[in-house]
Amino acid sequence: MSTPRYLTSVAVFSAVDSRSFLKGKLSMAEGSTLQKRYQACMILSGAGDALGYNNGDWEFESNAEKIHKEVAEKGGLAKLDIRNFPISDDTVMHLATADALVKTGGASLKDLYGALVKEYIKCMDDMSGRAPGFTCISSTTYLRGHPEGNWRIPFSKVGGGCGAAMRAMCVGLRFPAPEQENHLVAVSVESGRMTHHHPTGYLGGLAGALFTAYAVRGEPPVEAWGQGLMEVLKRAKEYVKQTGHCVEENLEHWNYFEDSWRIYLGQRGILEGTGKAQFPDDYGVPAREVFYKSVSHRGTGGASGHDAPMIAYDALLRAGDSWTELANHGFFHGGDSDSTAAIAAAWWGALYGFHNVPSKNYKGLEYYKRLSNVADALYQLRDKPLS
Repeated sequence: MSTPRYLTSVAVFSAVDSRSFLKGKLSMAEGSTLQKRYQACMILSGAGDALGYNNGDWEFESNAEKIHKEVAEKGGLAKLDIRNFPISDDTVMHLATADALVKTGGASLKDLYGALVKEYIKCMDDMSGRAPGFTCISSTTYLRGHPEGNWRIPFSKVGGGCGAAMRAMCVGLRFPAPEQENHLVAVSVESGRMTHHHPTGYLGGLAGALFTAYAVRGEPPVEAWGQGLMEVLKRAKEYVKQTGHCVEENLEHWNYFEDSWRIYLGQRGILEGTGKAQFPDDYGVPAREVFYKSVSHRGTGGASGHDAPMIAYDALLRAGDSWTELANHGFFHGGDSDSTAAIAAAWWGALYGFHNVPSKNYKGLEYYKRLSNVADALYQLRDKPLS
């Protein structure tokens, strides 16, 4: 077996001056600095969420062809004015994660976890009309009654939804370098299981954070991200064992996420992290809907922690640097479309900045300034060590 491209590229990247990359000397899109890509990651994630949500009309709409028809009737993606599309719970909780990362700066992980609990509880006051998930509501209610400093909740057999995945991309902005991956694993796992204490749920957060870090680095190639995840899952499993918290329950339910991703990567021909992703000749809207349902947990594409990042990744692989194709594949589909959109748009923005994104699709976004400010703060914190 040849050496997977993921391992080769990480070794090469680690051998060069990773800090020079993180200080913005390299970029994925011409004229797009690293700081601008940080901005695009946060802002476009919010824009994707808002477009996929469409005031609740497109989230969980089962008929994808109906969504695409309505987009066309509105003049197409370029004509969609983001001022008419409020954000959903996804961006509110992504901002909560980012705010905690920024407020604690270089403090200890324990301080960060305490801040995350506070931000997740506080953000529940901003959920009117945003359709928060039941698991997030019930878990933050539980945390509200916890003694301060205790961030752990019981294991949940129904905690495998996408609520952890949709809000973890900023963790990859805070810890983007290869030498920071232990922190990335710990923070994505712990922040995820504050509400979704089930490996199918919180490992979606790990994927969201890890792929953002890969996008920031520019290495490995996008086709190798999935193989990289399979390697990092081993470290996550060891981390969960070391914490000593509900270990038996977590290990009992561990394999579903990993097996689902292994099957998916095999279908795309990139399990080994090499080559180009292989798609069917017919991959139009009906064919995509069949596929998205086939990889889902119960027929609702993007609603689970394993398939929300999977569908987002599928869209990214298919779209390349085309914002329009990313939206067609990752925003406008049957199922939990705002969550897959928030994740896919974050990764795309971290790779390509605002490259050819119509200004109507993001300027004027609700909480634009907050997203912009927190992106700048995360950029400044990206190589700051923890105490």
